[in-house]
Amino acid sequence: MTQADKQSGQQPVARKGGLARLASWSGRQWCLLGALGCAFLLGVAFVLQFAFDLAPCSLCIFQRVAVAVAGVFFLLGALHGPGRIGTRIYALGALAGSIGAVVLAGRHIWLQSLPPDQVPACGPGLNYMLEVLPVWDVITQVLNASGECAQISAQWLGLSIPQWSLIGFCGLALVPLAMLWSSFRR
Repeated sequence: MTQADKQSGQQPVARKGGLARLASWSGRQWCLLGALGCAFLLGVAFVLQFAFDLAPCSLCIFQRVAVAVAGVFFLLGALHGPGRIGTRIYALGALAGSIGAVVLAGRHIWLQSLPPDQVPACGPGLNYMLEVLPVWDVITQVLNASGECAQISAQWLGLSIPQWSLIGFCGLALVPLAMLWSSFRR
């Protein structure tokens, strides 16, 4: 209590801090945060591709698609301004995209950790596969991966791009989890 509060006889207003403040965020605020996170992750991917000439492999492209799926749910939620049930629906959709990205990045890291003699042979490019194969077969082949995904083309602070991506995707997955948590606390 400050000296001015004592003189006026008024009680100070209790301020929320930390988790209590985050729990009071609306679904729209959470979705805006998630959409910004997706935009950041995709922005970094495009800068690495176009400014640094790092061509994405098939798993990298699928990771981008998973982040874009999460981003669509976040963006729709931000535009809609959902209530409690809507927040949960948008959170579950965004969580599915985020978890998909985490799984794909984990698979990518696993491929990069294989000894050279155990790395799968390089297959045809993604564009060619999409032209001649059904989509489900393309997805299956990409998840089985090829040698191009096992190459470590760049590192920063000792971590490869898929390792950094995994960190970013885990951070992104925290947003829909927090959305769910706050929607159940209201």
